[in-house]
Order: sequence, then C-alpha cells, then structure tokens
Amino acid sequence: MKKITIAIVAGEASGDLLGSHLMAALKQVRADIQFVGIGGPKMLGVGMEGWYPMEKLAVRGYVEVLKHYREIVGIRKELRRRWLKNPPDLFIGVDAPDFNLELELALKKRGVPTVHYISPSIWAWRGERIHKIKRAVDLVLCLFPHEPEIYQAAGVPSAYVGHPLADLLPDYPARGNVRNSMRLPLSEPVFALLPGSRQSEVRALAATFVATAQQIQAAYPQARFLVPLISRETREIFEQAIFDSEAQGLNITLLFGHAQDAMIAADAVLVASGTATLECALLKRPMVITYKMPSLSWRLMKRKAYLPYVGLPNILSGRFVVPEILQDEATSENLAQALLNYVHDHQAVAGLEKTFLQLHHTLRQNTAQKAAAAILPLLPSP
Repeated sequence: MKKITIAIVAGEASGDLLGSHLMAALKQVRADIQFVGIGGPKMLGVGMEGWYPMEKLAVRGYVEVLKHYREIVGIRKELRRRWLKNPPDLFIGVDAPDFNLELELALKKRGVPTVHYISPSIWAWRGERIHKIKRAVDLVLCLFPHEPEIYQAAGVPSAYVGHPLADLLPDYPARGNVRNSMRLPLSEPVFALLPGSRQSEVRALAATFVATAQQIQAAYPQARFLVPLISRETREIFEQAIFDSEAQGLNITLLFGHAQDAMIAADAVLVASGTATLECALLKRPMVITYKMPSLSWRLMKRKAYLPYVGLPNILSGRFVVPEILQDEATSENLAQALLNYVHDHQAVAGLEKTFLQLHHTLRQNTAQKAAAAILPLLPSP
C-alpha cells in the first residue's frame, strides 16, 4: 500500500495536544497515512517522524523571537527545501502562524494542499493577516464559533470544529476525589499558581507568584499553594524565586505536571494568559489571569490589539467574566486581593461555574473527528 505523507508542524505544548488528537483521528479512517515534521511527545507518541525538537519553536514575544531568529528561520528554510524537493500529499500547520504561514505559502504554490489548524487570533490583533492566510491555505480549522464568519467574509474556506479540551473534560470534575488523592483537606483554602509552560514566562512571573502566595498566607495562615511545572528547567526557575524571596513557612508544593489536578483542587487559580485559562474555565474554577513580558514586547502587542481582554474565557464570553491583571498592574498585592475575593464571594463563584458550563457545551464538538472529516477531501483517494 502506498503511504500518504502528511507534513505537520506544531510549535508548543497546546499544538502538540491538538496535533496528536487530529493525527489519531486521521489514522482511524486512513491506515495509509504517515506523518513527518515537528511536534512534541504526544505527536511523536502517535507515530510522527520528528525532524526537529518542538522546543526550538516555543518562544513568544518580539524580543524573544529576535534572540532565536536565525535558528528558527534556518529550520523553516530546511523544511521548505525538503518539502519542495519531495512534496508531501498535505501540509498541516498547527497554530504557530508566524512560522507555519510562510511554509504554507511556499507549499501551496507548489501544489500541496495546506491546512491551518487553528485559526490565528485575527479577531484579537493583527487582523491584516487574513490576506496572507487567504493566499497560504486551502482550509482553516476554527476552534471557536465566532471565527468562521470572519473567514467566510474574506472568502477563505473554514470549518468550526470546537475545542478538544471540551471533549476531554467532564462537566463536573470530581473535586473531592482530587483533594483526597492529593491529601488536601476540604476545609483549608487551596490556590493553584500556573506561571506558564515556557521558561521565559516562568522567569517573568515566578517572583510575583511567590510574593502573591506570601500575601495570601498572611491573611490565611492555613492556605496551601500548588504550582504545576512542566520541566526541570521551569521548576529550577521557580525554586530559585522561592529561595530569593526568603519566604519562611510558605506552604507551597511544586508539581511535575498535574496542572488539571491542581486547578480542580483549588479554590482559586492564578494563571498566566494562554490556553491554560480555557482549561481552567472548562474545569469550572474561578481564576485571575495575569501576564508579564519585556516592556518593548508589551508596547508592540498593545499597539496591535483590538479587544479589551487577553484571556480566552473573557474573549469567548465577550465580557470580563474573570479579572485580568497584566504587566505593571500585576503586583502581588493586586493579585492576592483578586484571588481572595473569590474566597469571600461564594455567589460570584457559583455564577462563574454556570457561565463556564455553558461555554463548555458550546465548545464540545467531537473536535478531532470533525477536523479529520474536514481534511479528508483534500487527501488523494485510497
């Protein structure tokens, strides 16, 4: 049987999750498919032949990208050279639009069908990218229901497929069971602190998160803090922040992974802006969204933004349902007060849970199978 080759590139952990589910769904209906490109451990686990470590692409912000510009461009040039010489049957760019759209432009000109999964957030900033997307892709797969209308108006083929996290997570997580398994009494306040998955994010936020925990513990001496981190490097950065703070008796537990358990167990969550904010909403937990980046990157991002919010729960709701405390406003005093507001206001927490449940049902679309069904017509016949 002749193999169908799908080239696929994901640039960070959220893309690795999306890509792995899509790959598995495609393999269920086409046993003749093989995948090559860039992905993380989940995509490799589904059988992708990886050509470069995904971490090479996992940088964010103008300043940070400039530091790694030569290496990133070199990887893209090599991928383009290989795939123009031996064209795949299909290319799928999983997020990472600044990297993938250039590849998609070149491959589409070569006659390779191209899919971009997921829609870049053109509704939030840099809306002019839709013209490049139109030239570069044959199909855009959208995770959010408001996006296809934008592409339809611009004449770009698109399909709403929902969000895979909504398929994976239950309506009501077993909070008591999680606390029992983590040996956390139900009577004590628990806070989850999620400073991000990238080393640059953790460096920017770790000291503030530790100081926030100190502020909360001053008000609630019995409070406990859970900090899920995804790598040895990010753990070392956070450990150094604890050491530098000279915090005495801070009841803080660093976890390798287990972010969902930490959020489920928590009375309130402090979370760096990103996919984790949506995950927290789908787990029905109250949160405070924060972020810090180099001041130059922040000014450039703000200049190109269209919406008054950055967190996905607020964007999808079209209003501030949870607080966003960003950049210079993100002091330990402000963050601690916003988190403690949830501890004091049970009615507000109940209202949030209802809002998040409605959002969950909207996004639950059997995403991987829906995305695979949209892609199949672009593949050669068996």
